[in-house]
Amino acid sequence: MEIIRLSIETDYRLVDALSDYLVGVLGAAVECGVDEEAPVTEVHAFLQPSSATGVDGGEAERRLTLYGEELAAIFGVAPPLITRDIVADQDWATSWQEHFRPFAIVPGLVIAPTWEEYRPGDDEQVIIMDPGMAFGTGHHATTRLCLELLRQVIGTLAEPRVLDVGTGTGILAMAAVLFGAADAVALDNDPEAVRVATENVRSNALQDQIEVSSRSLIDCADRYQLVVANIVHDTLLDLAGDLARVVDDGGSLLLSGLICGAQVASLLDRFATLSFRCVGQLQDGEWCALHLVKMER
Repeated sequence: MEIIRLSIETDYRLVDALSDYLVGVLGAAVECGVDEEAPVTEVHAFLQPSSATGVDGGEAERRLTLYGEELAAIFGVAPPLITRDIVADQDWATSWQEHFRPFAIVPGLVIAPTWEEYRPGDDEQVIIMDPGMAFGTGHHATTRLCLELLRQVIGTLAEPRVLDVGTGTGILAMAAVLFGAADAVALDNDPEAVRVATENVRSNALQDQIEVSSRSLIDCADRYQLVVANIVHDTLLDLAGDLARVVDDGGSLLLSGLICGAQVASLLDRFATLSFRCVGQLQDGEWCALHLVKMER
């Protein structure tokens, strides 16, 4: 199968926002490496021709160009330079293997690819995973922030049940179980993400504790002590009512994928109307993650 590749040369300050847009809006998979000492960072985005978003390569390039121009104006930098070509599916897999190496995503938790043998040190836990065509290998700031909050919150609970909305590769659901959750449900509406997450869960022998599902959040009838969603801001707003519904009274909701400032403020305002209060916030550069608690009635 052929894959559409968008190559983006951009100021490093735009990389996180562009990556979130590519993944959350255009349904792309992203690889990048940020060097703050280099004037330009190169980002590669990959889309299947029959993307679940229904966006073809030309339309994706057009939308990304417009969004990049808006970001550049906000940050006062040059707009990204974008080119588009076609690569073989095998080239995609090889590219990931060149760029993805074992790394500590938070202290004590190492993410390692399936093609490399990693021997954990003392007090280290390892998640073995193949990124495939889904997003969420843990390199991105929003994933790191979410993992840190997840570890903090689970440490205060007695084996909670966890719901991971928009699971991607399943990294948050797997980490939740390793941090001490009794079990987790991992939801994603992207069939490729469901496939990759299912394989990752099996590779880590966590299939008895984690259910990966393509069902919609709307169809989720259970309630959970801890719900986590690392998704773009607009989607979190759209899902606010259903996210609130599936959190137990007194339970926690972790939200990530937010740019500090207006996006955080709008979500805090929205969830305040749904009986949530903010009890914690983490920041990494321009990115923020929130810990909200549902007030008991």
